[in-house]
Order: sequence, then structure tokens, then C-alpha cells
Amino acid sequence: MNSPIIQLLVLAGIAIFLILRLRGVLGTREGFEKPTLPAQTDKRRPRPEFEVIEGGPDRDITDHVPEGSDAARALHAMKAADPDFGLNDFLQGARAAYEMILMAFENGDLESVRPFLSQEVHDAFAEVIATREREGLKVEATFVGLSEIAVRDAIFDTATREGEIAVRFTGELTYVVRNTAGEVVEGSTTEIKRQRDVWTFGRVMGSDDPNWKLVATGE
Repeated sequence: MNSPIIQLLVLAGIAIFLILRLRGVLGTREGFEKPTLPAQTDKRRPRPEFEVIEGGPDRDITDHVPEGSDAARALHAMKAADPDFGLNDFLQGARAAYEMILMAFENGDLESVRPFLSQEVHDAFAEVIATREREGLKVEATFVGLSEIAVRDAIFDTATREGEIAVRFTGELTYVVRNTAGEVVEGSTTEIKRQRDVWTFGRVMGSDDPNWKLVATGE
């Protein structure tokens, strides 16, 4: 056997020996394996334990009205009468209702918001719209946004289960009144008007009708 073949056999033997030694040290792995972490003593920080305090303040209420106030007590009573009621959810609905009702009034179309108006408020709005029409006036309004919404007061009648929440709004809109000739008699097409309103919404708590109705308006 010539020397080149002998040299190849020797090298092959050395390679096989090294492979067997490496497998003995590293083992075999199939696919992806997470590296094994060295054993550790349990030096982790203990997890904080949170305790729910019974009878603590209801942040859904106290974030909007002072704790212990008449309004807070009324809101607590509403929640007791209707467990599905939440003040934050109510305010989200009031925000949408304000824009929807205000624009319906300015555009002279109350039919679209009729389910959300008490009879008294509907009649008062309708009279203003009728007066504008008799005088040949037309309103052009665009809602820009709402810069403030806050609970002003709340009352609850335990006998009738009727709840009322007064909300203060500061809306921003462009507002123009034109006469029959199309001339601007009030407002501006470019200037943003800030409008402040206090609207009171009412509902019988726990009733099947989930809608709050606008029962009073003011400033």
C-alpha cells in the first residue's frame, strides 16, 4: 500500500475520533433548542400582592364628582338600581349625543334624534326651528369638536328610579345664519364659535329602554 493511501486512512481515523469525542461532549440536537440555564438559587423578588379593598372609592364616579357629594351619592344609587350603568360609558354616549342632537337642531331636522329627546325639549327645539323658517332664516353649521365635557350634577329618585345627570359641554363649531337673499346676518364661515351648554339627560334606571333622553337644556 503506497504512502498517500496510508496518509488518507490515518487522517480519516483521526477525524472519526474527534467527531466521537465532540458528540460525547455536546450531545445531539434536533431543530431549535433553548439553551439550558445554569441552576440558580431563588433570588427573584417576591411578586407584589394587590388587595382589593371593599368599600373603597369608585373611581368611575370620583374621577368626575367629589367623593361624598350629593351627586356622588346619586350616582352610587343609580349603579345600585342598574348594575350595567357606568358613568364613563354614559359620558362617551353623551359626547356623541351632543354633536348629533346639536347638528340636527341647527339643520332643522329633529326626526333623526326624536328617540333621544323628551317631549318638552322636542317641542322647544321645534318652535325655534319654526320661527327661523317663518323669518326666512337658514343656519349653516359645522361641528368642529368638543373641548370640554364634565358632570355638573346628578340626582336620583328612589321612588320612581329616575336618574338625571347634568353635563356641561363646550363645543366648537362654525355657525352662519343667512337670510332669504343668501346674505350672512349672523356668524362667520371662517371663525370658530365656542358654545357652552348644560344639558340634562334622564332615564329610568334598570328599564328595558337603554336610551338616555335629553330632558332639559341651559347654559
